Amino acid sequence: MTSKLPRISQYDPFELSLTGPTEGNPFTDVTVGARFDLNDRVHDVTGFYDGDGMYRIRFMPDAPGVLRYRTVSNRPELDAQQGERVVVPARPGSHGPVRVWNTFHFRYDDGTPYIQIGTTCYAWVHQGADLEAQTLDTLATAPFNKLRMCVFPKHYRFNHNEPQLYPYPRRADGGWDFTRFDPAFFQHFEQRVDQMRALGIQADIILFHPYDRWGFADMGEEADRLYLRYIVARLAAYSNVWWSLANEYNLMRTKPPEAWDRYFELVQQADPHDHLRSIHNWQQLDVHDWEMFYDHSRPWVTHCSIQHAYLDLVSAWRAQYGKPVVVDECYYEGDLPDGWGNITAEEMVRRFWEGTFRGGYVGHGETYLDPDEVIWWSHGGALRGQSAEQLAFLRRVLESLPPGGLDPQPRISDTHLPSVGQAGKFYLIYFGWRQPAEVTLTMPDDREYKVDIIDTWGMSREPLAGRFRGTRTVSLPGRPYMALLARAAELRS
Repeated sequence: MTSKLPRISQYDPFELSLTGPTEGNPFTDVTVGARFDLNDRVHDVTGFYDGDGMYRIRFMPDAPGVLRYRTVSNRPELDAQQGERVVVPARPGSHGPVRVWNTFHFRYDDGTPYIQIGTTCYAWVHQGADLEAQTLDTLATAPFNKLRMCVFPKHYRFNHNEPQLYPYPRRADGGWDFTRFDPAFFQHFEQRVDQMRALGIQADIILFHPYDRWGFADMGEEADRLYLRYIVARLAAYSNVWWSLANEYNLMRTKPPEAWDRYFELVQQADPHDHLRSIHNWQQLDVHDWEMFYDHSRPWVTHCSIQHAYLDLVSAWRAQYGKPVVVDECYYEGDLPDGWGNITAEEMVRRFWEGTFRGGYVGHGETYLDPDEVIWWSHGGALRGQSAEQLAFLRRVLESLPPGGLDPQPRISDTHLPSVGQAGKFYLIYFGWRQPAEVTLTMPDDREYKVDIIDTWGMSREPLAGRFRGTRTVSLPGRPYMALLARAAELRS
């Protein structure tokens, strides 16, 4: 009877642990996996070696029901092991992986809307227990629901510390053995991913990057592919995973462009849970075109991950690629000497609103100089800037709107600014640097609208008295960073 079977929760990682051989090279000599059957849907899942004779197979059930499994291996002691579990409904607050929705937007697997407010902490998992704990404490109260993070440690300006763990063991000659992995490194990494899952934060996992002094950026394709299969096997069962093939992929000169196609296909085929997939570009300062982008229209790319300073281009990228646009890097609030690392908090918030207003999503970053070189953008720790609080306000505004995302709408004002929203439900105009004292609105005649004046920096939302229909002139405060929201009167907000 199913009532006597062990229970697991929908969207939680289920793990099979098996004891097997240790001789030779278990990472390459032993194959192990399982066929999972959940409600007559079959998933073939690859397992991995976790050291000390332990093999693991992980699976994320996406629906309640009876889960049956049978292992498959080239070693008899790991092969043909069978079992069943009862999958019960998800725990409160557990919504499953994020999926693309309505072409340009996202929602969780269970249908709950997901509005991306992301940040970047490239190497936070390589900073030691105390600083990593502080980062998690900061994230627990910050507005961010996605964090970009590298698997490999990072070498760059202000990034000179040695990590405590490495992904590979050393050979006798001091070089790395790229045919084996150090399970302790990956156990630590996945622990941090799971802690983020508990906080409701998506882990946008950057699989490769060019900022390297250890040799991990240039291991050769055979080692790259072994690594990709291994990390996907370890992490795909975590519901909060996104795959980013690379940070600034076009700076990795030893990997030819066609290699990224092959890597995308490998990750797509190896991931039984079909997590989101993207790749991130390098961009010169003040470049207005996007010739350096990977072709986001390719079928294995689920959404655009873009580095660019000009957020008004989001609408053009939507039109070109027909996918959600996330400007994951629009420069950083801070005071570094580098041009990408010293925009003001006001400008960071403006770029968020601008990208949102164009129907996309934006990523935060912070780079304030620190005598100990602890900078949020790479190390985590504590936030020092002003923009995070304002971004929490933006998130509250967006979450108060009807689900479905913001899309371009016919212009409703006498300004040259376009409108965004949902036809007949609500319309949003963002004025950015402009500071008009009034604006004339022409609303649809078929219903009445309520109008709110939003101070995006001052974090206020003031409803205007009365209801609006047709053409009306509305007074504005005459200062920058204002927005106007017109919503159908019968809609609650």
